[in-house]
Amino acid sequence: MGVAASLTLLGDAITKAEKFIDVFVSVYSLVILLYIVASWLRLPYSPWLNRIQRFLYDVSEPYLRLFRRILPSFGPLDLSPMIGIIVLLILGQVAIRILDQFH
Repeated sequence: MGVAASLTLLGDAITKAEKFIDVFVSVYSLVILLYIVASWLRLPYSPWLNRIQRFLYDVSEPYLRLFRRILPSFGPLDLSPMIGIIVLLILGQVAIRILDQFH
């Protein structure tokens, strides 16, 4: 394998890593937003809805808990999802820019 082929493979791997980061940030932001909406809904007992809400809680809550520890309490208003999504978007863009430097 030549140098050109190695650089092509490296560039392809970097592009795939950037795409993965972009999709991960988008999907995780969507999961957090769905978690917020699901927390507002109080529907009659449904096993499927309960499983979906539990999944969203299990996936979102550990990340949001980091920000709840740092942010001051604003009464019933929880700003941790908004701050969490903003930090996630910023970290995703920083990671993509770092990977772009290797192209």
